[in-house]
Amino acid sequence: MTIAARITQIRQNLPDSVKLIAVSKQVSVEAMRIAYGAGIRDFGESRVQEAEAKQEQLADLTDITWHFIGRLQSNKAKKALELFAWIHSVDSLKLAQQLDKLVQENHYQPPKVCLQVKIESDPQKTGWTIPQLWVDLPDLDRCKNLQIRGLMTIPPLGLNENEIKSVFDRTKILLKEIQTKNCLHLQPTLQLSMGMSDDYQIAIASGSTMIRLGKILFGERS
Repeated sequence: MTIAARITQIRQNLPDSVKLIAVSKQVSVEAMRIAYGAGIRDFGESRVQEAEAKQEQLADLTDITWHFIGRLQSNKAKKALELFAWIHSVDSLKLAQQLDKLVQENHYQPPKVCLQVKIESDPQKTGWTIPQLWVDLPDLDRCKNLQIRGLMTIPPLGLNENEIKSVFDRTKILLKEIQTKNCLHLQPTLQLSMGMSDDYQIAIASGSTMIRLGKILFGERS
C-alpha cells in the first residue's frame, strides 16, 4: 500500500476531534511531500537539526504545522522555539522555565506545549511522575509565556492492551483533575497527545486528541 493510500485509509476512520500528526523523523522530504498531497498538514520531528533542514526544503508548503515530539535538550531549546509551533515533550520544570525565559527574552511566539507524564515507572522515558507534577504545577502556572494545552504520554514497552488503555485512561483523568482543581492555567481546548502506530486506536478510545503516527504511514525506517 502506498503512503497516500495508508493516510487516506486511516483518516477515513478518525473522529473529527483527533488530529493526525505524521511523524516524519528519518523520512525523506519526497515522502513528506506525498503525505502533504494526501492531506497531512501536521508533521512531527524529534531532532532539531533534521527538522531545520526539512523546513528549508519544504518552505513552499506554508500551511504546515511543525510539532516537536522528541526529548528536547537544553542546548537545542532556543532553536526549537524558532522552528516549532508545538512542543509535545516538555518533561521537566527546568525545561519549562527555560522555554518560558527564552520566549520572553527573544519575543518569540509563545509555543503550544504538552507536559510529558510518566503514568507508569519507565527508565526509558522522561517526564513527570504524577506526584511530582502536582508539586510543580504552581511553578508551571507562572510560565506565562507558554501556552500549556494538556498532557502527553508514552506507555512503557511490553504492556498488554488493557495495561496500555489504563495508562491512557489515567492520563485523561489526571488532566481532568488538573482542570477541575484550577491549579494550572490551561488553554480552553484541552489536548491529550497519546497514541502511536501500535496503540493509536486504544488511545482514541481513551480520549486522545492528537495521535503521532510514523511507521504505519511511512513504513519501517532504515
